[in-house]
Amino acid sequence: MVGLRERKKQRTRQALIEAALRLFEEKGFEETTLAEIAARAEVSTRTFFSYFVSKEDVVFYDSQSRLDLAVAALAARKPDESVTDLLLRIIDVSFDHVLVAQDLTFEDAALRARLVLTEPALQARALHLLFDSQLKLARALHEAFPERLTLVESAAAVGALIGAVKVAVIANLEQDHSLEEIIDTARRAADVALAGLRSLG
Repeated sequence: MVGLRERKKQRTRQALIEAALRLFEEKGFEETTLAEIAARAEVSTRTFFSYFVSKEDVVFYDSQSRLDLAVAALAARKPDESVTDLLLRIIDVSFDHVLVAQDLTFEDAALRARLVLTEPALQARALHLLFDSQLKLARALHEAFPERLTLVESAAAVGALIGAVKVAVIANLEQDHSLEEIIDTARRAADVALAGLRSLG
């Protein structure tokens, strides 16, 4: 059970994330200051730094937790699980986490995606995180199937799967779809990518 202190920290963190996204939409990412984010969330700038290092960190607040979840799922591979079955489970675990966590409203999630696609500083950070996370996932997949997959094959599989899912999600953001519909689209994209990976066993 989460204690009162932890719940208060979670609320403060959530307030900072929501305040930042609202300000980025109203003023622009570059024009928004840390002090303004803190003030909108009704905390001090010092408190902001207790949760985040920079404005970029606010936008990518859940990157590490999502990566940790996927790596843990790869490490927990079942003895009879195939490569594609395990990758599909990773996708399902990730989507289930999105639906359960619901850290952002659909509108805020779409806003965050648009920011990442249009702000140069965020594009650079996103690219770095994408390469770093894919490499870590590739290594984890290779370790899950050390006798079956080379690191190159693992990297290709991870790249194909994540690429298909990300592009499918981005392509649907500007359309009038619910979060559940976008996740369904992403799952279909994952199925297409995994169909081409069946040769890996």
